[in-house]
Amino acid sequence: MKQSSAKQYAFSDAEYEELRRIIEQSVGIALASGKRDLVYGRVSRRVRALGLSSFAEYLARLRKGDQAELEELVNAMTTNVTQFFRESHHFDYLRETFLPEMVQRHQRDRVIRIWSAGCSSGEEPYSIAVVMAEFLDAHPGWRAEIWATDVDGAILRQAEEGVYPMESLKDVSQERLRRFFLRGKGVNEGKVRVGKSLREIVQFQRVNLIQPWRIRQSFDAVFCRNVIIYFDRAHKKQVVEGFADHLAPKGHLFLGHSESLHGLTDRYQLIGKTIYRRRD
Repeated sequence: MKQSSAKQYAFSDAEYEELRRIIEQSVGIALASGKRDLVYGRVSRRVRALGLSSFAEYLARLRKGDQAELEELVNAMTTNVTQFFRESHHFDYLRETFLPEMVQRHQRDRVIRIWSAGCSSGEEPYSIAVVMAEFLDAHPGWRAEIWATDVDGAILRQAEEGVYPMESLKDVSQERLRRFFLRGKGVNEGKVRVGKSLREIVQFQRVNLIQPWRIRQSFDAVFCRNVIIYFDRAHKKQVVEGFADHLAPKGHLFLGHSESLHGLTDRYQLIGKTIYRRRD
């Protein structure tokens, strides 16, 4: 049995494999064998925070069904790298093609619904909200609803607060900054907060994509970018099929730049760069 050297805690192969299984079963993240040091670094912080003396004690706690700690583990292992208007071509398509089509199609209820799945700290859904707010200025009587979800409860609380360092808005125009964001003063100098008009459009909720979804409504589009890349094939298929079930006719799915539906499902048509439309 191998153990890591020069580390505070012993970390056996068996312990690593058990943690890999727990993480995959909990959130669908399939960790390669080369992620051992990453797992050690993130989980050892939890071992230390709980005042435990070993990974064995930590695993014993998880085996006893400590759901609060399981959520902490998920939070620790979830990668949250994002920014405003990341992969800008998606927002160009949203403004120039998708929203005009929706206005033509939704003459009855006049509500456009978008799901940001794997929303991380909120930059994606708030970017969507900016584009929708600008577009709907010219279409009075229309409403936008954005449902933003993530498996990481801590990052969702941060997203709901909507406070960001100024440098994270480097791709946001001055006009948009003035209209949609509040600049911090005093102790909050160098920070901005998303304005009320955007925060009212976005609803945040914790959702684990590989567990059953309690969703009754359909969506015109789903943004799930740079999320399924971490799943194994079975979970990828499960998630994108689930999105198809919850998309309205001709609904759109936006994926990340390294993601593809090739070989996973035939329920979508590729219509742009990592932009798919549900086949009806």
